[in-house]
Amino acid sequence: MSTPLLYTKAIDEEQEKKLILREYRALLRALKQRLKKGDRKTVRRAFELAADAHKETRRKSGEPYILHPLAVARIVVEEIGLGVTSACCALMHDVVEDTEITLEDIAAEFGTDFARIIDGLTKISNVVDIKASASMQAENFRKILLTLAEDPRVILIKLADRLHNMRTLNSMSREKQLKIASETTYIFTPLAHRLGLYEIKTELEDLALKFTQPDVYLDIVRKLKETKRDRTRYINEFIKPVKEELGKQDINFDIYGRPKSIHSIWNKMRTKHVSFNEVYDLFAIRVILNSPREREKEDCWKVYSIITNYYQPSPERLRDWLSMPKGNGYEALHTTVMGPGGRWVEVQIRTQRMNEIAEKGLAAHWKYKEGTHNESKLDAWLKHIGEVLNNPDTDTLDFVQDFKLDLFTEEIYVYTPKGDMRVLPKGATALDLAFDIHSELGARCIGAKINYRLMPISQELKSGDQVEIITSSKQKPSEDWLNFVVTAKGKSRIKYYLREEKRRIAEDGKEILYRKLDHMHVSPSIQNLNEICAYYKLPSPLDLYYGIAVGSIDLKPLKSFMVTGDRLFQPQKEAKPEAKPVQHHEHEKEMTAKGAELIIFGESSDKILYKLAQCCQPIPGDDVFGFITSGEGLKVHRTDCPNAAQLMANYAHRIVKTKWAKNKEISFLTGVKLTGLDDVGIIQGITNVITGELHMNMRSISIDSRDGVFEGTIMVFVHDREELDELCRRLGNIKGITKVERVEASGE
Repeated sequence: MSTPLLYTKAIDEEQEKKLILREYRALLRALKQRLKKGDRKTVRRAFELAADAHKETRRKSGEPYILHPLAVARIVVEEIGLGVTSACCALMHDVVEDTEITLEDIAAEFGTDFARIIDGLTKISNVVDIKASASMQAENFRKILLTLAEDPRVILIKLADRLHNMRTLNSMSREKQLKIASETTYIFTPLAHRLGLYEIKTELEDLALKFTQPDVYLDIVRKLKETKRDRTRYINEFIKPVKEELGKQDINFDIYGRPKSIHSIWNKMRTKHVSFNEVYDLFAIRVILNSPREREKEDCWKVYSIITNYYQPSPERLRDWLSMPKGNGYEALHTTVMGPGGRWVEVQIRTQRMNEIAEKGLAAHWKYKEGTHNESKLDAWLKHIGEVLNNPDTDTLDFVQDFKLDLFTEEIYVYTPKGDMRVLPKGATALDLAFDIHSELGARCIGAKINYRLMPISQELKSGDQVEIITSSKQKPSEDWLNFVVTAKGKSRIKYYLREEKRRIAEDGKEILYRKLDHMHVSPSIQNLNEICAYYKLPSPLDLYYGIAVGSIDLKPLKSFMVTGDRLFQPQKEAKPEAKPVQHHEHEKEMTAKGAELIIFGESSDKILYKLAQCCQPIPGDDVFGFITSGEGLKVHRTDCPNAAQLMANYAHRIVKTKWAKNKEISFLTGVKLTGLDDVGIIQGITNVITGELHMNMRSISIDSRDGVFEGTIMVFVHDREELDELCRRLGNIKGITKVERVEASGE
């Protein structure tokens, strides 16, 4: 009986070998144009080393592990546009972390360049470690950014690795899917955006939405399929006259319609509070020109002129990234025009070179920069990252939060008195500009002349402003500066100066404490200082010294400390209340250890204290997760909560898999938002549905009417998501009501 099984296994192994070989050959074909003498042999050695190292390993889906590095290498070459070295490093990106092979082995076989890239990939392999604390995760993110500044290929390979993991996330457990998707949204999508990898950024966003909110994702996919025929007909109608006119010109072009990404459609529905049918820009028209470098701008504006001859443009929606490219190298001309049937249509005009930079980002940017000596804004940005991160006093956790804001912001362009242009994020102030020019200039800044008028340091700048910074040697940074500075560099430098000032003041407190300890005949050892900090509930000796220096800490209680040899111990009576938090910590550990179990709420729930998060107000039926807080037990959030991505990415070790028990005894407060025509009897119709038909308990109703249109918010108690959906459906059937939606989650 065993022979057929062995035979089947042999066939499977044979098929797997063929599949691996097919993928390897596809990689070689992709590299064909870049292969120089000896490169083919190097790629083969890298492939054989990886295949041998991973031969016993399989992925969660059951396929041989080597297919993953092969897929990553193909993404690196085909979708990002990197060459042989990067492809080889992608093939070997997991060998040092997962197998017996060391960096020394790689250096000996392939050279130090390969070893350095693989070392970078190994360091950031577990960006958001499931067991790590927030500061550890921030430190990991810092490593990513340092690596990016030193050799951008590392981060590009890492993005390819993440993209393939997201494409194959189906085989993972639900909590793993949520963790990886949230981590992707939190770290990798902003990085892909900042590096100009728009195609990859878009796909990562769509895949993250697919796994965090599958219902929303599938609903938009279904609606896009249903409207595809109408969309295609409209695009053809729009393109026809433009195509004919362009054909008469001496321009080699390609024109087509491209649907908006699923994530951007969802984002518009969510932020503008519109339905799918109300999202007017479901697609964009793209014109790609094959123009020589010296004629690029001229040709793009010529196409713009032709399009606006047929369709009326919206002046405030013209985006000229030809004259001033974005910080990540993106160049294009965007306009929005009124198309047939009174519909606004976005048109993007760019050349093939610009298109490659838009899709392949950083790698293409350097390819086209070869031969020129201009330092681009992207190079300057990478240099800036290195400067800030290499400062040993940079607070990593703060920096990561501030830096993330820098990744996604729009940009403004301002000028120095000499006419030099500086690029800053939207919302930047005069003080941000001062720090951007030089740290010391920022620290001494007392004001600015903006367009020759004297303005405060907190004045927000606009594109085109000419700014002269005014300084004083007596000026010092203060804490309130953090309220209006928006750049990561500005914030990190202000915090650095404030810490330096705190250290200077703390020196006096340190002297006082050391004299006191000397009087008690004990040394200022780390153990003794920690014991005193624990007594005063302070995080560090620096805070202790500072408190003593400014008089907020009284040292009299030190008299009641016990001295044993050279050791200080807190007085016993003070130590007893400290037992509670320890028990709570043990409870936390127990809950975290149960990570794989379901914590169920309702009648059959585990007896664990929990609260429903106010930021998203989950109700039974919502997709939820539990988050262990430091002082309030377990908090339950919806997976689409605005805080979810940050919590799951930053504190994955505190996430507990959670689901609801069926229980119709408990009611949950939730809100419904209504919009409609202000007609006689509309309020009565609403209350009839809620209290009369559905017998629900209504907590509050607020209606605001203006110019014949009303907006209202109703807070009601429901048992689960089904009841809420039924309520929304019935309210939507009332004559005059045009829109009904759940009150959306908002960040705390």
